[in-house]
Amino acid sequence: MVIKNVSLETVCGITSVLPENEHIEIAFAGKSNVGKSSLINALMNRKSLARTSAQPGKTQTINFYNINDEMYFVDLPGYGYAKVSVSEKEKWGKMIEKYLHKSKKLRLVFLLVDIRHDPGANDKQMYQWILNQGYEPVIIATKLDKINRSQIQKHIKMLKTGLQVVPGTIVIPFSAQTKQGREEIYDLLDSYLAREQEANPVDEA
Repeated sequence: MVIKNVSLETVCGITSVLPENEHIEIAFAGKSNVGKSSLINALMNRKSLARTSAQPGKTQTINFYNINDEMYFVDLPGYGYAKVSVSEKEKWGKMIEKYLHKSKKLRLVFLLVDIRHDPGANDKQMYQWILNQGYEPVIIATKLDKINRSQIQKHIKMLKTGLQVVPGTIVIPFSAQTKQGREEIYDLLDSYLAREQEANPVDEA
């Protein structure tokens, strides 16, 4: 996949009406500080279009990035940040759930989980939410460069066990530093684009 054109097209807050996009949507979910913005920037080949922050919990909107006029990357609000009020967390949760339930163009959800640690309660809840809406998320195991290569398979098994993943679930270890894992993600995106084009061929006549 070669990404040529990228733009932040739509930003939705808690009370916003979700856009009815014509291209497929690929959503990115994960707790605050898991490296979601870093992953999206790495995929878009941009340093800071998706806003990274030293202060977790900053993304309070659903951001739609138009990619090559072929698909959208949908950046969902980070969850699980301790300093955010309970009522605010509930609002974000409802916003995410509404998007997962209502989007007509959502084809794939990436769930980002820190490869170094057991999945937390919020990760498990988000995984179940995604399943309940009829999607089988691809797990992106972030912060790959923070562990030894010899530990990778052990940690992947820990994530699968902790989340109680559906058999056959794809897990892609990823490092924002080295970009390891990016080509696997591109291949996956290409397969979804090809599938969509086969299902909806463009009439050139």
